[in-house]
Amino acid sequence: MTVQEKPATAMDFAAIKSKQQATWSSGDYALIGNTLQIVGETLAEAVDLRATHRVLDVAAGSGNATMAAARRFAEVVSTDYVGRLLENGRARAKANGFNVTFREADAEALPFDDAHFDIVLSTYGVMFTPDQEKAASEMLRVCKPGGRIGLANWTPEGFIGQLFKVIGKYVAPPPGLKSPLLWGTPQHLEALFGKKAAVKATKQNFVFRYRSPAHWVEMFRAYYGPVHKAFAGLDAGGQAGLEADILALLQRINTARDGSFVAPGEYLEVVATRQA
Repeated sequence: MTVQEKPATAMDFAAIKSKQQATWSSGDYALIGNTLQIVGETLAEAVDLRATHRVLDVAAGSGNATMAAARRFAEVVSTDYVGRLLENGRARAKANGFNVTFREADAEALPFDDAHFDIVLSTYGVMFTPDQEKAASEMLRVCKPGGRIGLANWTPEGFIGQLFKVIGKYVAPPPGLKSPLLWGTPQHLEALFGKKAAVKATKQNFVFRYRSPAHWVEMFRAYYGPVHKAFAGLDAGGQAGLEADILALLQRINTARDGSFVAPGEYLEVVATRQA
């Protein structure tokens, strides 16, 4: 799959962001996001996160990177522009006895001083910002020189990249909006961070494990905002077509032979070291 980098001129980012907030507020992302906790743990190791670090989780969702950082005794601030998602993070932190600061914040306008954090993290979050250059600039701004930005971004070729391609046949993205999957390509990351950070990108896999392909569709249709909204915006015929196409994708990538669903989801693990 080739991801086209379209110009972002004359884009109404505010309107797009409003729709995105509604999308991620729909369903119940926590029931999907919490299954991805291992990605937060491996990312914390990739950036060599330590107890002495001041850490920011950007577009934290249900807080997988937040929990990983708090589990390593760091000082953590967890942010998202959807307050409902932060509530789940608060509940998780309380259940684990973690002292975490939660704050509603836009990844494109982070309410923090320059060079405030040693580590800035985002797992499958910041990649969905409409103004990608602004989001990258903000992460760089709040990260200390010598500090590290750690990201987990779905790749265009991987499972979730293919899923968004299927959805795009039924629900077109706003004209001119850059694909979030660009964050899953090393070349685009180099363009976003430029000479302000040394970028190391490594392909990894998160393995999706569900009872069956049908169970995966049931869960994502009910709880994962982009899939939930895609189905909700279609008539009965469109919904049937989308479900059939998604199931065909799941059958192609399923490695299980016992009726369950087990499939690798490729993502790019990124460590960008902030230059002086």
